Amino acid sequence: MPNFGACCAHDHDCEAADCGPAWSLHERIDQSHVWALNEAHAGSVKGVFRPWAERLDMSLPTLDSNEDDPELLIHVPFNGSVKIKAITIIGGSDGMAPAVMRAYTNREDLDFSTVAELPPMQQWDLQENLNGSIEYPTQVPKFSGVHCIDLHIPTSFGADSTKIHFIGFKGEFTEGKREAVIAVYEAKPLISDHKVANGMGPLHDIS
Repeated sequence: MPNFGACCAHDHDCEAADCGPAWSLHERIDQSHVWALNEAHAGSVKGVFRPWAERLDMSLPTLDSNEDDPELLIHVPFNGSVKIKAITIIGGSDGMAPAVMRAYTNREDLDFSTVAELPPMQQWDLQENLNGSIEYPTQVPKFSGVHCIDLHIPTSFGADSTKIHFIGFKGEFTEGKREAVIAVYEAKPLISDHKVANGMGPLHDIS
């Protein structure tokens, strides 16, 4: 797969500092308009955006792709303008963790056919981050003035489906003027046209 603005991960020691405030952009997510294509259970995607302190609570709801299809497309709108500095994603075990993450900002027109042709703003080759210790830095100038972000997960680490426990955004809520959001004719992909919406740089450690 082509390397579009690839970035590696970094380790960060959260025992030496309280990471909660830095990873609090979940508070700025417009939860009522979060959606995912190819999720196995309708609305389950909303449960993976939660406080940093709950990131390792495996009893909480997960986002699962449909069986025999690991691809996911996750749309996350914010209640204002944000600057995203890093992303962390905790996946499932047994090869069900996401292996690649591609990000697009300020788009309202994306579906699987679109992202198959459109170069992402940035792409990361992921690690099986089962303990939430890895963050994936963004190319910050490209992730400033963000009003919504789409995360495309094309594949898992070999399993027939993808499981995600937690997604966190590290950054700032700028509350500035809204950047232009690119839209075509539909604010949310139509089920009739797409898969059902129910169903690369250095690594950083944030353990």
